[in-house]
Amino acid sequence: MRFRLTPRETSFYDMFAASADNIVTGSKLLMELLGAEPSARAEIAERMRAAEHAGDDATHAIFHQLNSSFITPFDREDIYALASSLDDIMDFMEEAVDLVVLYQVEELPKGVEQQIEVLARAAALTAEAMPHLRTMDNLTEYWIEVNRLENQADQIHRKLLATLFNGKYDAIEVLKLKQIVDVLEEAADAFEHVANTVETIAVKES
Repeated sequence: MRFRLTPRETSFYDMFAASADNIVTGSKLLMELLGAEPSARAEIAERMRAAEHAGDDATHAIFHQLNSSFITPFDREDIYALASSLDDIMDFMEEAVDLVVLYQVEELPKGVEQQIEVLARAAALTAEAMPHLRTMDNLTEYWIEVNRLENQADQIHRKLLATLFNGKYDAIEVLKLKQIVDVLEEAADAFEHVANTVETIAVKES
């Protein structure tokens, strides 16, 4: 590992950790949405929107620090990629909740809870991993597990699509529900992008 002495650069680690912690908040709101009555969903969406704004603020803070730092803890393009991918996760989760409310979905199809459980697990793993960027230790299991979870999410997504197209739902409802499950799948993909970026950073720093 390369040796660096720059006190200021440590703020990046704290900001990445804060961004990941905010994603955990978002995943909990997704879980809350599952058990909520339709009448309670708008309030959950408001809290998710606030969390997404907090995520935007965290991302902008990282970009500002990146633009004002002469020396960074690892490559600038990797800092940008990691911050952007973390931001994407929150964007997709917020979009999914917003669509449920906007489309006035009465009941989500069976299998969405599995999608959200995978996202919650990936969020917890990501939050646990971010502090390890300081030392680059104990990260291998993180990206292996997140990649495994993304594969699991793919399988769940395919089963959900099969359910949506089995004739149970009318065409308009299929369009609504498909967009929601597709966005949740994009969130799972974004978790994998974060894990792949962390792996790239760790390989470069080794």
